[in-house]
Formats: sequence, C-alpha cells, structure tokens
Amino acid sequence: MKKPQIVIDTNVVVSAFRSQRGASYKLLMEIGNGKFDVNVSVPLVLEYEDAAKRLIGKTKLKKRDIDDVIDYICTEAKRWKIFYLWRPYLKDPKDDMVLELAVTSKSDFIVTYNKHDFQNIRTFGLQVVTPKEILKLIGVIK
Repeated sequence: MKKPQIVIDTNVVVSAFRSQRGASYKLLMEIGNGKFDVNVSVPLVLEYEDAAKRLIGKTKLKKRDIDDVIDYICTEAKRWKIFYLWRPYLKDPKDDMVLELAVTSKSDFIVTYNKHDFQNIRTFGLQVVTPKEILKLIGVIK
C-alpha cells in the first residue's frame, strides 16, 4: 500500500499546540515516522505560524517552541507551490488554499476538525478526515 499523502489544516496544528493529550498532537508526533507524507505550501505554513503565535501568552508556549515545531514540519514535509487558479470553490478562502494544495500535491486526505467546510471535494479524489480518523487509518491507534 502506498504511503498516504496528507494536508493538515491549521486548526489541527493549533489544537496540537494547545494540548499534548489529543489526536492532533499525536499526529504531529508521527510526522517523519514514514507512515504518511505531509504536504505544505508557503501560504499554509504562514497561516500555521500566524495562528499558533496567537497562543503566546495564552499557553505555556514560547515563540521559539512554535518556530521549532513549524521548522520541523517544513523539514519533513513535501513543499509545493500553489497558483490560485480556480478559486473560489469553498466558502472560506483559507479552506480553498488547503484544497488547492491537496489537489496540487495529489494528496489522499485533508486532515481537519472542520469536515463540514470541505463538502463536495470528493470530485477531486480527496477524503476529509479528523486527526483521530487518520491515526486509525495508518495504524497508530485502534
């Protein structure tokens, strides 16, 4: 079976920064273990950074902690350029960015907590899953 290609939505990254107990954190800890490939673009990484840094002062996180995690994601991920050729498709332009990256990278899954925001994307050959669902699919949890 080929390695699943995934795009991780920003809400999953933020959730992982907020708590080390959930599926989001577990998913980020699995990056680089060879069970899946993460795909990113510059706009998505900038969104990760912006959203995560809004947690500074609200959590124990320091700017350096966030930078280190995002740098690691970038080191391990496949990087893609997106060209905004066919927007808008979804209600939220930030979700369009995630969808376009998933299509460009030929990903299998978009991992998000906002599954309802990605309705009607099966036409692109994509599935929308939560972090817990992808962890089950790759055999990390039962």
